[in-house]
Amino acid sequence: MGNSLKAIVAFVPANKCQKFLLEDLEEMPVDKMVDLSGRQLRRLPVHICSFRELVKLYLSDNNLNHLPPELEQLQNLQILALDFNNFKALPLVVCTLKQLCILYLGNNKLCSLPLELRLLQNLKTLWIESNCLQYLPEVVCELSLLKTLHAGSNALRTLPPQLQCLQELRTIWLSGNLLSEFPPVLLDMPFLEVIDVDRNSIRFFPSLAHLSGLKLVIYDHNPCRNAPKVAKGVRRVGRWSEETPEPRKRSGAVIDITLDEKPLLPPAAKTEP
Repeated sequence: MGNSLKAIVAFVPANKCQKFLLEDLEEMPVDKMVDLSGRQLRRLPVHICSFRELVKLYLSDNNLNHLPPELEQLQNLQILALDFNNFKALPLVVCTLKQLCILYLGNNKLCSLPLELRLLQNLKTLWIESNCLQYLPEVVCELSLLKTLHAGSNALRTLPPQLQCLQELRTIWLSGNLLSEFPPVLLDMPFLEVIDVDRNSIRFFPSLAHLSGLKLVIYDHNPCRNAPKVAKGVRRVGRWSEETPEPRKRSGAVIDITLDEKPLLPPAAKTEP
């Protein structure tokens, strides 16, 4: 079905038109997964909420800006993808899905997150990249099982000190923000394994050698004159933003610092618990 035809049909809320978009999805799938990505949907068909054993629901790349209250019936849902939609606020009904492990909210128009998000105490992965966040909502710091946080491509200038309460956090992606200094709170999180501060405005990097769990730090595309010091075995990824790199002198000789090539960015594909 062509996207143009889908877009036209999406404007018509009649049941027959919605069935056309859903391609006769009337019964609970055997694999307990529904993927309605890229269907040009402007509303979630309520009958999907009757699939009470549903575990994965993908609604990416649609035109959604609200969700029906009936979504609360999906109490077995573990993965919910709402990225690439038109949400200006997270529908509160999402916060009633207490079994959620993975929540994708990237590429929307979110300026904040509701306090009710703290109810999702099973959440392990949260993607809030490419939104309109000028600060990291402190409610994120109450998600005690969170392991992966992707908050890149927002307008963050700092991070709240409460972030260090996330003892399970292992990976944090902060690329494409407005950080002018390396977030001090990250220096108090030795359990972090991956730190990405690519494409910010950081001019100086403190030593990260004391972060015992660190495996990878990405700091490319910052106007810095020094590379962060790390413990042995930790991979650093970054290049000098200015033409003349910071030299390292030894016995009068000048030795250029060679940095690793940049690895792939966080995978765009949806991951499972």
